[in-house]
Amino acid sequence: MPARPRRLRVAAAVAATAALTLALGACAGSTAPADARADALEDGKSLADTAVPATDVSPADPVDCEREKCIALTFDAGPGKDTPELLDTLKKEKVPATFFLLGKKHITKYPAVVKRLSDEGHEVANHTWTHKRLDRLKPDKIREELELAQNAIAKITGKKPTLMRPPQGRINDDVTAVTKELGLAQVLWSATAKDYSTNDSALITKRILKQASRDGVILLHDIYDGTVPAVPGIIEELKKRGYTFVTVSQLLAPAKANPGEIYRP
Repeated sequence: MPARPRRLRVAAAVAATAALTLALGACAGSTAPADARADALEDGKSLADTAVPATDVSPADPVDCEREKCIALTFDAGPGKDTPELLDTLKKEKVPATFFLLGKKHITKYPAVVKRLSDEGHEVANHTWTHKRLDRLKPDKIREELELAQNAIAKITGKKPTLMRPPQGRINDDVTAVTKELGLAQVLWSATAKDYSTNDSALITKRILKQASRDGVILLHDIYDGTVPAVPGIIEELKKRGYTFVTVSQLLAPAKANPGEIYRP
């Protein structure tokens, strides 16, 4: 049997994502963004500690997600050919996002796009080098998958990410131990469009809007043809519903993501 095209192999690799979201349920041992914020406030931390310079997509004053109806828009497995168009939309709408970047054939293929999304104020995060399921690997291979992506991102942006998303959301004790060692927190999600399975932008929009919730984390992929065209409608409707878009780190503030910890709404 001839090998499937790479695009289909990637789609198959992420196809378990939506089912896994349901299976994870409350995800034992995970921390919700609201709980992270509450713990930080009890420890005397304040939003003033998280202030950063203004960017194309974020103001200098930090967003208070205890008061605002926040939601985080995240993109996995890019960048891709349509990511520049996506960045144009996000810049126009002044919406920050978190990009969990894939190394081989993505970071390496589009270094200028990686630099642009970082320069414009989006959060750059790690989605491994080759999208292997980390829970099936030995610790040294888990480390290699993450370190290769960390180093490639740092070479382009000047800093290493502090967040990662495990392919298919698959986590075990070895993954947690290695991410803690590398200074990476694990970020899961609460809403997914199954955009690997359809190019219907209207359907992608409908699925996300149905699942959107306060303190939610939206999972999309900027490598599929139907996704980037769906983003303007998603942003428009969620703004009408009173949502404020933030990065994952902004969603947690004044808490800072703890290495090895699992964050899931």
